[in-house]
Amino acid sequence: MQSSLIFFATILLSGSLALAQKSGPSRQPDVPYIPTTQTAVKAMLELAAVKSSDIVYDLGCGDGRIVIAAAKNYGARGVGIDIDPARIREAKKNASQAGVESRVDFREQDLFQANFSEATVVTLFLLPSVNKRLIPRLEALKPGTRIVSNTFEIGDWKPAREIVVEDDPADDYYFGSRRLFLWIVPKRK
Repeated sequence: MQSSLIFFATILLSGSLALAQKSGPSRQPDVPYIPTTQTAVKAMLELAAVKSSDIVYDLGCGDGRIVIAAAKNYGARGVGIDIDPARIREAKKNASQAGVESRVDFREQDLFQANFSEATVVTLFLLPSVNKRLIPRLEALKPGTRIVSNTFEIGDWKPAREIVVEDDPADDYYFGSRRLFLWIVPKRK
């Protein structure tokens, strides 16, 4: 009897350890989690001219606010990708609370391995080094795909448009979220 209890305790402990390891990111995130201000979310979606036929991908989606806003305010479909399972859980909860869970999908994935080829809009709030590493993947997107980056440029790409967002006292933080850049994937030659 005691050996059976030890066996089951060992199985439970092993399962708990596996679950604990699974609850954290599969590797360290490439950027710290800093949410995009609500003012910048609105401006990014306007800059990309999001419409109901769009599929908006947010790489490093955090709490999901960009794709949730795209679904709620524009009727677009959205996919958020983040390596941190805690952020994905938070994003799914936020989507449910916003009533858009049928229009959005959140995936716990490494953005360098995720497939976002169906995107018509890609949003980023990543560091310049990460943006630069994404260039081959972004260049491979369908012509006409709009890419909007919060705060940071993409290598030496020349943006089609750049805007500055004013501070909004309703936002309780102001890191970044002022300069926004738009690029449009060109036709292939």
